[in-house]
Amino acid sequence: MALARLLDVIDIGPLGPALRGSASTALLKSTRLELLHLVLRARHDSPQHHVDDECCLHCLEGDVEVKLPAGVRRLAPGQLLVLPGGQPFSLSARVDSALLMTLLLQHGDAGDGGGSGAS
Repeated sequence: MALARLLDVIDIGPLGPALRGSASTALLKSTRLELLHLVLRARHDSPQHHVDDECCLHCLEGDVEVKLPAGVRRLAPGQLLVLPGGQPFSLSARVDSALLMTLLLQHGDAGDGGGSGAS
């Protein structure tokens, strides 16, 4: 799937039964913004990482725990969490889940791996 461009309409609705066979994908990357559709498998933890600027995690479907040094924040469909820049975090899905991750970019990069380690 090709990356979307500015002004493209992007469908990020729930995948429903297709979620199980789906993979994480980059949706859009501009000079200042990156959008990732993250598919998380049930009971799978992502390694801890961070991004340099603010990051928004929006739960599209499923049940996701965002593990932070200060504790765990749990996201249900329709909920989002904005992380401050440099905040270490990891993700854990309680069931098969999907997130929209919105990254602010500095010089075309979001930090350690540009957020790519979150899938």
